[in-house]
This record gives sequence, C-alpha cells and structure tokens, in this order.
Amino acid sequence: MTDRHSEGGLRAHSITVGYGKDSPILEGLSLDVLQGELTVIVGPNACGKSTLLRALARVLSVRCGVVELDGQVLNELNQKALARRLGLLAQSSVAPGDMLVEDLVARGRYPHQSLAHQWSTEDDEAVARAMRDAGVSAFCSRRVGELSGGQRQRVWIAMALAQSTDILLLDEPTTYLDLNHQLEVLRLADRLREGGRTVVAVLHDLHLAFRYATHLVCMKDGRIVAQGVPRDIVTPSLISDVFEVECVVIEDPESGAPLVIPRR
Repeated sequence: MTDRHSEGGLRAHSITVGYGKDSPILEGLSLDVLQGELTVIVGPNACGKSTLLRALARVLSVRCGVVELDGQVLNELNQKALARRLGLLAQSSVAPGDMLVEDLVARGRYPHQSLAHQWSTEDDEAVARAMRDAGVSAFCSRRVGELSGGQRQRVWIAMALAQSTDILLLDEPTTYLDLNHQLEVLRLADRLREGGRTVVAVLHDLHLAFRYATHLVCMKDGRIVAQGVPRDIVTPSLISDVFEVECVVIEDPESGAPLVIPRR
C-alpha cells in the first residue's frame, strides 16, 4: 500500500472556491488527501463538503490557490489524462432512461480509449468487475429508467469503478440506499482502500462515517475544523461545535469507533 505520508497524491493549497460572482464557499482552505486511506468528509448542510470535492476533481475552478495531483497542477492535465487517474461520483447524475445499465457502466472506460487503444478484453473485464463489485450484474441488461433510485445509484458507482482510477471521490454515495446497501457501498470503499486505492467520500450519517473512515475531515462554514483518526478527534465538544448538538460519545461495541448519542 502507498505510504500515506509520501510525496505526491492529491493536495489543495489555500484554495478559494465559489459559484459565479457569489461570495466564496471555501476561502484559503488546504487539505492533503492521504494516499491509501478512506477519507470521509462530514459537516452540516451547506458547509462546503461537496464544493471541496468538486474542486479536488476540477469540476469547479479555484479562484485562488491550487490543486495538485502528484505535484502537477490539475489545470495542466487534459481531461482524459485526469480521468485515468481520478474518478468522481457526483451527487446528482442523470442518464437517458432508455440506456442499458451495461452501456452506462461501460462509459467509465472512455478515458482509456484512443486511436491506439480500442475497446478490448481488458475493458470488458473492467466493466464486468465493476458491475459485480457494485452489485448490479443481475440487471446489466435492464434500462436505467426501469431501476429504483437505489439501483441507479449503484449503477453510477459501478461506472466510477470502471474507470479503474487510483483515486476515487464519492459525493454522498449512500444517497437513496437502504441500510443494507449503504453498508455494501462502504464495505466496498473499504475493500478498495485495502487494495491500495485512495478513497474520499462525503457522508451525512455520522455513525457510518466514524465506523468506516480511516481519516476523518470535519468541516464547518467552509473551513476544516478538525481532522484525524475518528477515535482520536471525535468528542462531545467537537460535535457541539460542528453540528450544534449536545451529546455523549461512547465506543461502538461492534467496531470500537466513536458512537454519538444525542442528549434528550
């Protein structure tokens, strides 16, 4: 596995990011994404979690500062080169309802296609593996419009996996999923980490975030207020400061992770 403290990787240096001419959502924010870790970003609504993820993926341009990948400024990479190294599952994705699931997942192989590299057995295997890992193989021949919200979400995850990138950014990947499928997605993210990939996910469920994160980033009002191993940084005062909820924090008897119990 890659050394989490090694040089390179994905880094944001003093970035300021906003939408249009509005006031910036993030201002002077810096973050080193630890390589080979499952980093989970948490915080209240509208605190800048998704904005940060989009800036890391170059979906949003930074007004000031810089985002680097392995020491190279993201803006210096062409789109295909970036997509071969970094995958993003966006929060809201839309596909034609009449598209077959297998065809949508296959779009994840687009960055690997060129005049010199046409579709190959390797691409077929990558698509099949991605659908199997995301648990969507059973309806590969169905149309996207026929699927439930949770099924569609897993298809988008499969498309992101088909890119076969070293870094995977997941913006609220458990949206629309029931508890069983939420656990499946996060177990998959953990297996990817164990296999050497770097995974960054935005989550709202604190219990699941604290259980699966190997590195936790807590945000509030467009800034990072704490980061580290969950059991080292999650305290009642942190939860009160970030989420304005009075609570006690105990050890999860199943995982040993912090478990937040709101006070009555």
